[in-house]
Amino acid sequence: MAIDFTLTEEQRGLQAGARDFANRVLRQVEPTLRKIAKAEDRFYAIKPFYDELIAAGFHLGLYPKDLGGGEVSCVDFALAAEELAGVDVNVPTALLGTGLALQPVLRNGTPDQKKRLLPDFIADGTRLAAFAFTEFGGGANFDHPDPSVGLKTEARLDGNEYVLNGHKAYTVNACGWDGKGAHLLAVVCRTDLKKPPGESMAVLMVPGNSPGITIEEVFETVGRRAVNCPRVKFENVRVRADNLIGRPGDGVEIAYQSFAWTAALIGAASVGVMRQAFDTAYNFARTDKRNGSVPVLEYQNVGYMLADIKMRIEAARYLAWKACHQFDISKGRSKELAVIAKVYNSELSVQVVYDAMRLVGIDSYTDKHPLAAKLQDALCFPLYDGGNMGVRRRELHNLFRSQAYDGLASAECRFTEPMKI
Repeated sequence: MAIDFTLTEEQRGLQAGARDFANRVLRQVEPTLRKIAKAEDRFYAIKPFYDELIAAGFHLGLYPKDLGGGEVSCVDFALAAEELAGVDVNVPTALLGTGLALQPVLRNGTPDQKKRLLPDFIADGTRLAAFAFTEFGGGANFDHPDPSVGLKTEARLDGNEYVLNGHKAYTVNACGWDGKGAHLLAVVCRTDLKKPPGESMAVLMVPGNSPGITIEEVFETVGRRAVNCPRVKFENVRVRADNLIGRPGDGVEIAYQSFAWTAALIGAASVGVMRQAFDTAYNFARTDKRNGSVPVLEYQNVGYMLADIKMRIEAARYLAWKACHQFDISKGRSKELAVIAKVYNSELSVQVVYDAMRLVGIDSYTDKHPLAAKLQDALCFPLYDGGNMGVRRRELHNLFRSQAYDGLASAECRFTEPMKI
Protein backbone atom coordinates (compact mmCIF):
# COMPACT_ATOMS: atom_id res chain seq x y z
CA MET A 1 0.00 0.00 0.00
CA ALA A 2 1.33 3.42 -0.95
CA ILE A 3 1.85 6.08 1.68
CA ASP A 4 -1.19 8.36 1.55
CA PHE A 5 -1.76 11.60 3.43
CA THR A 6 -5.27 12.06 2.04
CA LEU A 7 -7.75 12.79 4.80
CA THR A 8 -10.98 10.80 4.98
CA GLU A 9 -14.32 12.52 4.59
CA GLU A 10 -14.81 12.27 8.37
CA GLN A 11 -11.40 13.78 9.05
CA ARG A 12 -12.08 16.66 6.67
CA GLY A 13 -15.33 17.27 8.50
CA LEU A 14 -13.53 17.27 11.86
CA GLN A 15 -10.89 19.65 10.51
CA ALA A 16 -13.49 22.01 9.04
CA GLY A 17 -15.54 21.94 12.22
CA ALA A 18 -12.51 22.76 14.35
CA ARG A 19 -11.48 25.57 12.00
CA ASP A 20 -14.97 27.06 12.08
CA PHE A 21 -15.13 26.82 15.87
CA ALA A 22 -11.73 28.45 16.26
CA ASN A 23 -12.61 31.37 14.01
CA ARG A 24 -16.14 31.81 15.33
CA VAL A 25 -15.57 31.26 19.07
CA LEU A 26 -11.91 31.22 20.03
CA ARG A 27 -11.06 34.51 18.30
CA GLN A 28 -13.13 36.16 21.02
CA VAL A 29 -10.84 34.87 23.80
CA GLU A 30 -7.97 37.34 23.43
CA PRO A 31 -10.15 40.49 23.54
CA THR A 32 -11.92 39.06 26.60
CA LEU A 33 -8.66 38.50 28.46
CA ARG A 34 -6.93 41.74 27.53
CA LYS A 35 -8.18 43.80 30.49
CA ILE A 36 -8.11 41.09 33.19
CA ALA A 37 -5.17 41.49 35.55
CA LYS A 38 -4.96 38.28 37.62
CA ALA A 39 -4.07 34.84 36.25
CA GLU A 40 -6.84 32.97 38.05
CA ASP A 41 -9.45 35.52 36.91
CA ARG A 42 -8.31 35.11 33.29
CA PHE A 43 -8.70 31.36 33.69
CA TYR A 44 -12.22 31.68 35.06
CA ALA A 45 -13.04 34.04 32.18
CA ILE A 46 -12.46 31.30 29.57
CA LYS A 47 -15.14 29.07 31.15
CA PRO A 48 -17.89 30.19 28.70
CA PHE A 49 -15.59 29.41 25.75
CA TYR A 50 -14.70 26.03 27.27
CA ASP A 51 -18.39 25.30 27.72
CA GLU A 52 -18.89 25.92 24.01
CA LEU A 53 -15.94 23.64 23.19
CA ILE A 54 -17.58 20.88 25.20
CA ALA A 55 -21.03 21.57 23.74
CA ALA A 56 -19.47 21.11 20.29
CA GLY A 57 -18.35 17.64 21.40
CA PHE A 58 -14.58 18.02 21.14
CA HIS A 59 -14.06 16.19 24.45
CA LEU A 60 -15.94 13.01 23.53
CA GLY A 61 -13.10 11.65 21.43
CA LEU A 62 -11.13 11.06 24.60
CA TYR A 63 -13.47 8.37 25.92
CA PRO A 64 -14.27 4.76 24.97
CA LYS A 65 -17.39 4.13 22.94
CA ASP A 66 -18.66 1.52 25.39
CA LEU A 67 -18.90 4.25 28.04
CA GLY A 68 -20.61 6.73 25.75
CA GLY A 69 -17.55 8.44 24.28
CA GLY A 70 -16.43 8.96 20.71
CA GLU A 71 -12.94 7.39 20.95
CA VAL A 72 -11.04 9.04 18.10
CA SER A 73 -7.43 8.49 17.10
CA CYS A 74 -4.45 10.61 18.06
CA VAL A 75 -4.24 11.65 14.39
CA ASP A 76 -7.79 13.01 14.55
CA PHE A 77 -6.95 14.93 17.72
CA ALA A 78 -3.96 16.41 15.89
CA LEU A 79 -6.19 17.72 13.10
CA ALA A 80 -8.34 19.54 15.62
CA ALA A 81 -5.37 20.69 17.73
CA GLU A 82 -3.75 22.50 14.80
CA GLU A 83 -6.93 24.45 14.09
CA LEU A 84 -7.82 25.30 17.69
CA ALA A 85 -4.40 26.09 19.15
CA GLY A 86 -3.43 28.28 16.23
CA VAL A 87 -6.17 30.74 17.20
CA ASP A 88 -6.06 30.35 21.00
CA VAL A 89 -3.94 28.08 23.20
CA ASN A 90 -5.74 28.71 26.49
CA VAL A 91 -9.04 26.93 25.97
CA PRO A 92 -7.58 23.86 24.20
CA THR A 93 -4.92 23.56 26.92
CA ALA A 94 -7.64 23.06 29.54
CA LEU A 95 -8.96 20.14 27.49
CA LEU A 96 -5.47 18.79 26.82
CA GLY A 97 -4.71 18.98 30.55
CA THR A 98 -7.82 16.96 31.33
CA GLY A 99 -6.92 14.44 28.65
CA LEU A 100 -3.40 14.08 30.04
CA ALA A 101 -4.71 13.48 33.57
CA LEU A 102 -7.11 10.79 32.34
CA GLN A 103 -4.56 8.97 30.16
CA PRO A 104 -3.46 6.67 33.02
CA VAL A 105 -7.06 5.48 33.44
CA LEU A 106 -7.78 5.31 29.71
CA ARG A 107 -4.65 3.33 28.83
CA ASN A 108 -3.77 1.45 32.01
CA GLY A 109 -6.89 1.41 34.18
CA THR A 110 -8.90 -1.71 34.99
CA PRO A 111 -12.45 -2.05 33.65
CA ASP A 112 -13.72 -1.16 37.13
CA GLN A 113 -11.54 1.95 37.33
CA LYS A 114 -12.74 3.12 33.93
CA LYS A 115 -16.38 2.63 34.91
CA ARG A 116 -15.89 4.49 38.20
CA LEU A 117 -13.67 7.37 37.12
CA LEU A 118 -14.58 8.26 33.53
CA PRO A 119 -18.41 8.57 33.33
CA ASP A 120 -18.45 11.82 35.33
CA PHE A 121 -16.40 13.47 32.58
CA ILE A 122 -18.54 12.03 29.81
CA ALA A 123 -21.77 13.14 31.47
CA ASP A 124 -20.42 16.62 32.22
CA GLY A 125 -17.53 17.41 29.91
CA THR A 126 -16.92 20.77 31.54
CA ARG A 127 -15.37 19.01 34.54
CA LEU A 128 -11.60 19.33 34.74
CA ALA A 129 -8.86 16.84 35.60
CA ALA A 130 -5.26 17.71 36.46
CA PHE A 131 -2.00 15.78 36.08
CA ALA A 132 0.07 16.46 39.21
CA PHE A 133 3.62 15.65 38.14
CA THR A 134 6.22 18.42 38.52
CA GLU A 135 7.63 19.22 41.96
CA PHE A 136 9.45 22.32 43.21
CA GLY A 137 12.85 21.01 42.14
CA GLY A 138 11.60 20.24 38.64
CA GLY A 139 10.58 17.02 36.91
CA ALA A 140 13.73 16.10 34.98
CA ASN A 141 14.97 13.42 37.38
CA PHE A 142 11.63 12.19 38.69
CA ASP A 143 12.65 8.57 38.01
CA HIS A 144 16.23 8.75 39.35
CA PRO A 145 17.21 5.27 40.57
CA ASP A 146 18.62 6.67 43.82
CA PRO A 147 15.61 6.62 46.19
CA SER A 148 17.04 9.50 48.24
CA VAL A 149 16.50 11.97 45.37
CA GLY A 150 13.93 12.55 42.64
CA LEU A 151 10.21 12.74 43.18
CA LYS A 152 9.23 13.11 46.85
CA THR A 153 5.42 13.03 46.93
CA GLU A 154 4.51 9.89 48.88
CA ALA A 155 1.37 7.77 49.07
CA ARG A 156 1.68 5.42 52.05
CA LEU A 157 -0.67 2.44 52.24
CA ASP A 158 -2.81 2.41 55.39
CA GLY A 159 -5.32 -0.43 55.35
CA ASN A 160 -7.52 -0.02 52.29
CA GLU A 161 -6.47 3.60 51.71
CA TYR A 162 -3.37 5.51 50.65
CA VAL A 163 -2.34 8.55 52.67
CA LEU A 164 -0.89 11.15 50.31
CA ASN A 165 1.60 13.87 51.28
CA GLY A 166 3.65 16.22 49.12
CA HIS A 167 3.72 19.31 46.92
CA LYS A 168 3.25 19.78 43.18
CA ALA A 169 3.82 22.79 40.92
CA TYR A 170 2.54 23.90 37.49
CA THR A 171 -0.44 21.57 37.84
CA VAL A 172 -2.63 22.63 34.91
CA ASN A 173 -6.36 22.83 35.78
CA ALA A 174 -5.78 22.10 39.49
CA CYS A 175 -7.86 25.06 40.71
CA GLY A 176 -10.98 23.91 38.90
CA TRP A 177 -13.49 26.43 37.61
CA ASP A 178 -14.46 27.58 41.10
CA GLY A 179 -11.01 27.81 42.70
CA LYS A 180 -11.82 24.87 44.96
CA GLY A 181 -10.09 22.20 42.90
CA ALA A 182 -10.34 20.06 39.79
CA HIS A 183 -12.80 17.16 39.78
CA LEU A 184 -9.97 14.59 39.69
CA LEU A 185 -6.19 14.70 40.00
CA ALA A 186 -3.74 12.10 38.68
CA VAL A 187 -0.90 12.34 41.18
CA VAL A 188 2.48 10.87 40.27
CA CYS A 189 3.92 9.71 43.56
CA ARG A 190 5.94 7.01 45.30
CA THR A 191 4.51 4.40 47.65
CA ASP A 192 7.78 4.07 49.59
CA LEU A 193 10.52 6.73 49.62
CA LYS A 194 13.07 4.08 50.62
CA LYS A 195 12.57 2.16 47.39
CA PRO A 196 13.69 3.24 43.88
CA PRO A 197 11.09 4.41 41.35
CA GLY A 198 11.11 1.05 39.57
CA GLU A 199 9.58 -0.41 42.73
CA SER A 200 7.63 2.51 44.14
CA MET A 201 6.54 5.00 41.45
CA ALA A 202 2.79 5.10 41.03
CA VAL A 203 -0.12 7.13 39.68
CA LEU A 204 -2.93 7.68 42.18
CA MET A 205 -6.27 9.09 41.04
CA VAL A 206 -7.36 11.56 43.72
CA PRO A 207 -10.85 13.11 43.91
CA GLY A 208 -10.45 16.88 43.90
CA ASN A 209 -12.78 17.40 46.86
CA SER A 210 -10.69 15.20 49.17
CA PRO A 211 -9.82 16.87 52.51
CA GLY A 212 -6.19 17.96 52.72
CA ILE A 213 -5.75 19.39 49.22
CA THR A 214 -4.73 23.05 49.22
CA ILE A 215 -4.15 25.41 46.27
CA GLU A 216 -1.18 27.43 47.52
CA GLU A 217 -0.37 29.80 44.65
CA VAL A 218 -1.36 30.44 41.04
CA PHE A 219 1.61 31.36 38.87
CA GLU A 220 1.60 34.28 36.46
CA THR A 221 3.12 33.29 33.12
CA VAL A 222 4.42 35.30 30.18
CA GLY A 223 2.27 33.47 27.63
CA ARG A 224 -0.78 31.21 27.83
CA ARG A 225 -2.15 33.91 30.08
CA ALA A 226 -5.39 32.10 30.91
CA VAL A 227 -3.92 28.67 31.64
CA ASN A 228 -4.27 27.61 35.27
CA CYS A 229 -0.86 26.58 36.71
CA PRO A 230 -1.00 26.48 40.52
CA ARG A 231 1.10 24.96 43.28
CA VAL A 232 -0.79 22.24 45.12
CA LYS A 233 -0.21 20.82 48.60
CA PHE A 234 -1.36 17.34 49.65
CA GLU A 235 -1.49 16.89 53.40
CA ASN A 236 -2.65 13.53 54.73
CA VAL A 237 -5.08 13.12 51.84
CA ARG A 238 -6.79 9.75 52.13
CA VAL A 239 -7.60 7.96 48.87
CA ARG A 240 -9.13 4.53 48.35
CA ALA A 241 -6.43 2.00 47.50
CA ASP A 242 -8.12 0.80 44.32
CA ASN A 243 -7.60 4.26 42.78
CA LEU A 244 -3.95 3.30 42.21
CA ILE A 245 -3.35 2.67 38.51
CA GLY A 246 -1.45 -0.56 38.04
CA ARG A 247 1.01 -1.51 40.75
CA PRO A 248 3.80 0.35 42.58
CA GLY A 249 6.65 0.64 40.09
CA ASP A 250 4.38 0.96 37.04
CA GLY A 251 4.20 4.73 37.46
CA VAL A 252 7.38 5.41 35.50
CA GLU A 253 6.10 3.80 32.32
CA ILE A 254 2.57 5.17 32.82
CA ALA A 255 3.93 8.72 33.12
CA TYR A 256 6.07 8.38 29.99
CA GLN A 257 3.17 6.92 28.02
CA SER A 258 0.79 9.66 29.14
CA PHE A 259 3.28 12.35 28.18
CA ALA A 260 3.84 10.69 24.79
CA TRP A 261 0.18 11.30 23.93
CA THR A 262 0.41 14.99 24.75
CA ALA A 263 3.84 15.27 23.09
CA ALA A 264 2.46 14.25 19.71
CA LEU A 265 -0.45 16.68 20.08
CA ILE A 266 1.80 19.56 21.14
CA GLY A 267 3.68 18.89 17.92
CA ALA A 268 0.41 19.52 16.07
CA ALA A 269 -0.54 22.54 18.19
CA SER A 270 2.85 24.07 17.41
CA VAL A 271 2.03 23.78 13.71
CA GLY A 272 -1.18 25.74 14.32
CA VAL A 273 0.75 28.59 15.92
CA MET A 274 3.28 28.59 13.06
CA ARG A 275 0.50 28.66 10.50
CA GLN A 276 -1.13 31.68 12.09
CA ALA A 277 2.24 33.45 12.20
CA PHE A 278 2.77 32.74 8.49
CA ASP A 279 -0.72 34.00 7.61
CA THR A 280 -0.12 37.23 9.55
CA ALA A 281 3.25 37.84 7.90
CA TYR A 282 1.95 36.89 4.45
CA ASN A 283 -1.04 39.23 4.65
CA PHE A 284 1.25 42.02 5.80
CA ALA A 285 3.65 41.39 2.92
CA ARG A 286 0.84 41.44 0.36
CA THR A 287 -0.74 44.68 1.57
CA ASP A 288 1.91 46.86 3.23
CA LYS A 289 4.34 49.01 1.22
CA ARG A 290 6.29 50.41 4.18
CA ASN A 291 6.11 53.78 2.45
CA GLY A 292 7.59 52.28 -0.71
CA SER A 293 6.10 51.98 -4.17
CA VAL A 294 5.06 48.30 -4.06
CA PRO A 295 3.94 45.79 -1.42
CA VAL A 296 6.94 44.34 0.38
CA LEU A 297 6.10 40.89 -1.00
CA GLU A 298 7.68 42.05 -4.25
CA TYR A 299 11.10 42.14 -2.57
CA GLN A 300 13.13 38.95 -2.89
CA ASN A 301 14.21 38.90 0.74
CA VAL A 302 10.59 38.93 1.94
CA GLY A 303 9.63 36.18 -0.49
CA TYR A 304 12.55 34.01 0.60
CA MET A 305 11.72 34.45 4.29
CA LEU A 306 8.13 33.43 3.65
CA ALA A 307 9.33 30.43 1.65
CA ASP A 308 11.52 29.29 4.55
CA ILE A 309 8.64 29.63 7.00
CA LYS A 310 6.22 27.74 4.76
CA MET A 311 8.66 24.87 4.24
CA ARG A 312 9.12 24.48 7.98
CA ILE A 313 5.36 24.40 8.55
CA GLU A 314 4.77 21.67 5.98
CA ALA A 315 7.62 19.51 7.32
CA ALA A 316 6.45 19.99 10.91
CA ARG A 317 2.85 19.07 10.11
CA TYR A 318 3.76 15.74 8.54
CA LEU A 319 6.13 14.93 11.39
CA ALA A 320 3.25 15.50 13.82
CA TRP A 321 0.92 13.32 11.76
CA LYS A 322 3.53 10.57 11.52
CA ALA A 323 4.13 10.72 15.29
CA CYS A 324 0.40 10.49 16.01
CA HIS A 325 -0.03 7.63 13.55
CA GLN A 326 2.86 5.73 15.14
CA PHE A 327 1.37 6.30 18.58
CA ASP A 328 -2.00 5.00 17.35
CA ILE A 329 -0.80 1.82 15.65
CA SER A 330 1.49 0.93 18.56
CA LYS A 331 -1.30 1.63 21.07
CA GLY A 332 0.96 4.06 22.88
CA ARG A 333 3.97 1.73 23.13
CA SER A 334 6.11 3.60 20.60
CA LYS A 335 7.10 6.98 22.00
CA GLU A 336 10.17 8.06 20.03
CA LEU A 337 8.42 10.00 17.26
CA ALA A 338 6.01 11.62 19.70
CA VAL A 339 8.94 12.99 21.68
CA ILE A 340 10.77 14.07 18.51
CA ALA A 341 7.66 15.89 17.24
CA LYS A 342 7.25 17.69 20.54
CA VAL A 343 10.89 18.82 20.74
CA TYR A 344 11.36 19.70 17.08
CA ASN A 345 8.03 21.39 16.41
CA SER A 346 7.91 23.30 19.68
CA GLU A 347 11.34 24.82 19.16
CA LEU A 348 10.63 25.43 15.48
CA SER A 349 7.46 27.33 16.37
CA VAL A 350 9.48 29.83 18.41
CA GLN A 351 11.83 30.40 15.47
CA VAL A 352 8.99 30.71 12.96
CA VAL A 353 7.10 33.29 15.00
CA TYR A 354 10.30 35.26 15.54
CA ASP A 355 11.07 35.18 11.80
CA ALA A 356 7.55 36.41 11.06
CA MET A 357 8.17 39.26 13.50
CA ARG A 358 11.47 40.09 11.78
CA LEU A 359 9.61 40.32 8.49
CA VAL A 360 6.90 42.61 9.88
CA GLY A 361 9.31 44.73 11.90
CA ILE A 362 8.92 46.80 15.05
CA ASP A 363 5.12 46.97 14.85
CA SER A 364 5.02 43.27 15.71
CA TYR A 365 6.64 43.94 19.08
CA THR A 366 3.72 45.93 20.48
CA ASP A 367 0.91 44.51 22.56
CA LYS A 368 -1.49 45.55 19.80
CA HIS A 369 0.00 43.08 17.31
CA PRO A 370 -0.97 39.39 17.22
CA LEU A 371 2.59 38.16 16.64
CA ALA A 372 3.80 39.43 20.02
CA ALA A 373 1.19 37.31 21.80
CA LYS A 374 1.95 34.35 19.53
CA LEU A 375 5.62 34.50 20.52
CA GLN A 376 4.71 34.55 24.21
CA ASP A 377 2.52 31.48 23.72
CA ALA A 378 5.07 29.64 21.57
CA LEU A 379 7.83 30.11 24.16
CA CYS A 380 5.98 27.78 26.49
CA PHE A 381 5.88 24.81 24.12
CA PRO A 382 9.56 23.81 24.62
CA LEU A 383 9.34 24.35 28.40
CA TYR A 384 6.16 22.62 29.57
CA ASP A 385 4.72 19.11 29.35
CA GLY A 386 8.16 17.70 30.06
CA GLY A 387 10.77 20.33 29.23
CA ASN A 388 12.71 19.66 26.06
CA MET A 389 16.08 19.79 27.81
CA GLY A 390 15.35 18.24 31.19
CA VAL A 391 12.90 15.52 30.17
CA ARG A 392 12.31 15.05 26.45
CA ARG A 393 15.88 14.95 25.16
CA ARG A 394 16.73 12.70 28.10
CA GLU A 395 14.03 10.28 26.94
CA LEU A 396 15.69 10.11 23.52
CA HIS A 397 19.14 9.82 25.08
CA ASN A 398 17.99 6.86 27.15
CA LEU A 399 16.59 5.18 24.06
CA PHE A 400 19.89 5.65 22.26
CA ARG A 401 21.79 4.09 25.17
CA SER A 402 19.89 0.83 24.82
CA GLN A 403 21.72 -1.96 23.01
CA ALA A 404 18.39 -2.87 21.39
CA TYR A 405 17.83 0.58 19.87
CA ASP A 406 16.93 0.47 16.17
CA GLY A 407 17.29 3.84 14.49
CA LEU A 408 15.01 2.88 11.59
CA ALA A 409 12.18 1.31 13.57
CA SER A 410 10.09 4.47 13.89
CA ALA A 411 10.68 5.49 10.30
CA GLU A 412 9.49 2.08 9.11
CA CYS A 413 6.50 1.92 11.47
CA ARG A 414 7.99 -0.87 13.56
CA PHE A 415 7.93 -0.90 17.32
CA THR A 416 8.77 -3.11 20.29
CA GLU A 417 7.43 -3.51 23.79
CA PRO A 418 8.28 -0.52 26.01
CA MET A 419 11.63 -0.51 27.73
CA LYS A 420 12.01 0.38 31.37
CA ILE A 421 13.69 3.78 31.19
